Amino acid sequence: MRFADRYPIIVTTNKDACRDFWVSHLGFAIAFDSTWFTLVMAEDGSATLAFMTPDHPSAPPGPDAFSGRGMCFELQVEDAAAAHAEAVAQGLPVALPLTREPFGQIRFGFFDPSGLWVDVVEQCEPAEGFWDRYMVAPPAAA
Repeated sequence: MRFADRYPIIVTTNKDACRDFWVSHLGFAIAFDSTWFTLVMAEDGSATLAFMTPDHPSAPPGPDAFSGRGMCFELQVEDAAAAHAEAVAQGLPVALPLTREPFGQIRFGFFDPSGLWVDVVEQCEPAEGFWDRYMVAPPAAA
C-alpha cells in the first residue's frame, strides 16, 4: 500500500479553536479549511493533523467526538529548552514543565483545545542502564 499522506483526524466541537491554536502557537499552516473539516500542516511538511466536527456530512462509521484520552501527539524538536521558552513566552498553557526523563528525553507538554495531549520532546542519552530491564530479546535463531 502506498500512501500520499498519513494523519490523525480529531473529532471535536472545537474545530476552529484547534485550527487557530495549531496555527498561532505551533506555526502550522492551514492546508484545507471548511465549516466541518480543517487540515493543518507543519511548515516543512513533516506533520499533518486534521480536526473535524462531530456533525460532519461525510461521517465514516465509528468516530465519536474525541474525549481527550488515550492519544498523544509527539512533536520532536532539536532543542526542547528553546521550544519551551518560546511556548511560555507565547502564553501556551504548559501542563508538564520542562523535564529531563531517565528514558532519554527532555520534554514538556500541553493540551490543545480538543483535549489532545501534545508532547514536545528532544531526544538525549538515557540514564545508564535504564533500558536494560525493558528491552525485548531478539528471537532465537532456528
